[in-house]
Amino acid sequence: MSSPTGPESGLPVRMPRPRQPGRHRRPEPLVAPEGAPALVLAVPGTPSSATRSLAEEVVSIARSELPGLDARIGYLDGDNAEFFTLQAVLAHAAEERTARFEQARAAGMDVREPDGPVAVVVPLLAGPDSALLRRVRQAVMESHIAAELTDVLGPHPLLAEALHVRLSEAGLARADRARLFTVATAADGIVLASVGGDEAVQAAGITGMLLAARLAVPVMAAALDQEGSIASVAEQLRSSGSQQLALAPYLIGPEIEPGLVEEAAKEAGCSAAESLGPYPAIGKLALAKYTTALGITPQQVQQTPAR
Repeated sequence: MSSPTGPESGLPVRMPRPRQPGRHRRPEPLVAPEGAPALVLAVPGTPSSATRSLAEEVVSIARSELPGLDARIGYLDGDNAEFFTLQAVLAHAAEERTARFEQARAAGMDVREPDGPVAVVVPLLAGPDSALLRRVRQAVMESHIAAELTDVLGPHPLLAEALHVRLSEAGLARADRARLFTVATAADGIVLASVGGDEAVQAAGITGMLLAARLAVPVMAAALDQEGSIASVAEQLRSSGSQQLALAPYLIGPEIEPGLVEEAAKEAGCSAAESLGPYPAIGKLALAKYTTALGITPQQVQQTPAR
C-alpha cells in the first residue's frame, strides 16, 4: 500500500542489473543515491482528483527516469486529510529519515547521522508566479524542515515542444512542419497565455520564440491575470497580418481556476489548446531541477529537434 505522501517502507526496491562485460555494453542507468533527499512536488491551486492524477503522473515520469527516487506530492491548499499539505509532506519525510537512522543505529550498523536537506521542493509551475512562489517559500519555512527550493520549470525547449504537441492535438498546428500537408484550422498566430504578471510574460516570451521557430508563425505572450492583456496581444497579432489565431496556455493546469483559458479564448476570439498537463517533459524537467539542486549528473534531458 501507499499513502498520499509516497510509498510506505517495506516495498520491494528495484535493484540495478549486473553490469554487462564487453566494449559494447550499455551505459549504466542513473539510480538515486542511497539516502538522497525526497523530491517534493509543490502543487498550487485547489486540490481535486484531476489535480492529483496530474501530479501523480508527473512524479511517475520522474521515478521512471531515476529509479529509486523518493518522490512525493504536497499541495499548497491541501487539507491534510485527502490532500496532504506541503508542510505535512516535508515533516513526514523528515520523520521517516530520522526513523531510518535510529533503526540502523539500533541494529548496530555504523551509520552517520543524516545531514543536508531532507527534501528538494520543485514548484509545479511552467513560469514564474511571484505570489505562488512566495506561498511555496512560506510553506517551506513554516515546516521548519531543511529543504531546498528550486526554480520553476521554464523557460525550456521541451516546453516549446509540449506547446507544439498540445496545439497539434487541438488541430491548431501541424504536427510535423517538414511534411507537405496542411491543417485546415492551423493558426497563423499564437497567443501564449501565462499567469504571474509581467515577469511571467517575459519568461513565456523566451519559450514563445522557440515555439515560433517550430511553427514558423508569430507567437506573442500575454497575461491571463491582467485584464485586457489577452485581447490586446490578439489585436497586435491581427494588426500584423495574422487572421486565424490560437491560444496556447503556458500553464500546467492546477495553477489557474477552471474555465479561465476558455474565457480568455472567447475574449480573443480564437480557439484554445489544452494546458500542458502531465506531458512527459514536465516530469523530466521536474527531475532535472532536483538533480541539479543536488549536483547529481542526470541522464541527459533530450529535446526533440525542431521539425
